[in-house]
Amino acid sequence: MAHWQCIQGCGACCHLDPGDRPDLADYLTPDELAHYLSLVGADGWCIHYDQSQRLCTIYDTRPDFCRVQPDTFSRMFGIEPAELDEFAIDCCEQQIAGVYGNQSEELERFITTVDGSATD
Repeated sequence: MAHWQCIQGCGACCHLDPGDRPDLADYLTPDELAHYLSLVGADGWCIHYDQSQRLCTIYDTRPDFCRVQPDTFSRMFGIEPAELDEFAIDCCEQQIAGVYGNQSEELERFITTVDGSATD
């Protein structure tokens, strides 16, 4: 089974344009939604995302909704820990394709990485 993991130099999840995520209020609390919206820059990218370096400048203190971990995904999406990898991989594939395209280097690297993490 493939295991979700973040790939360095992607940052697709940092593209926060609320127009791409009309269901935010379905899984974020009102306080989280306000915080989320406060992070969206004029270009749709997180104000803490360094586009030239493709890095989060607040990675260690990023909000819970930016973290792929069992308790966060359970609370936000009702995902059981055993379902986290499959769900997170699908979310990332959709987000990467939406931001960079279906034929992008970022999507190819992500798929290669998670496929390489699969164990027998």
